[in-house]
Amino acid sequence: MTDNAFPKAERDAIYRAIAERRDMRHFIGGTVEPQLLRRLLEAAHQAPSVGLMQPWRFIRISDRALRADIQQLVEQERIRTAEALGERSDEFMKLKVEGINDCAEVLVAALMDDRERHIFGRRTLPEMDLASLSCAIQNLWLASRAEGLGMGWVSLFEPQALADLLGLPAGAKPLAILCLGPVEEFYPAPMLALEGWAQPRSLNELLYENRWGVNP
Repeated sequence: MTDNAFPKAERDAIYRAIAERRDMRHFIGGTVEPQLLRRLLEAAHQAPSVGLMQPWRFIRISDRALRADIQQLVEQERIRTAEALGERSDEFMKLKVEGINDCAEVLVAALMDDRERHIFGRRTLPEMDLASLSCAIQNLWLASRAEGLGMGWVSLFEPQALADLLGLPAGAKPLAILCLGPVEEFYPAPMLALEGWAQPRSLNELLYENRWGVNP
């Protein structure tokens, strides 16, 4: 503990938001007040980014017809994914993988165009732009949980098809369709674990010391 630590109640709240964040698929409609949505996006915008390039761009989808078009892109990829899964195809098709038509808000998070000119921190690791956007999405996720709103990250789509639909410039790339809004309740554990699709592994299995594969 240092003098720079938050008071215990505030520390506990941060760890609670991290522990109770869920990738939500079940929404109950409703709305997100404009001031609250702005606050959540400001939290996303405060994320760290390599070389301070701030590669994130957020597109709010307010057009219901456009939202339906996005959902159709996801459905097309859901079918392709099921085909690629082979023997787990039927099991996958039973999962609810998105809540685009049910949530209060849909946001598309994308990487900006002209990223090649940003070299600081990316000369050997160009994918750090993606890592920076992911940090922004995580900020949004945690802030949403703290505000009592559910959020789901949908990655089942063909990036170029979504880019074309939304008029993204050449070089820009959509990374996430984000469903946001009120939920009846938060899952007590990750939904894929509750559905039996996969089980999370313990930290001890994934923590090494000094060399790969050597557990402390």
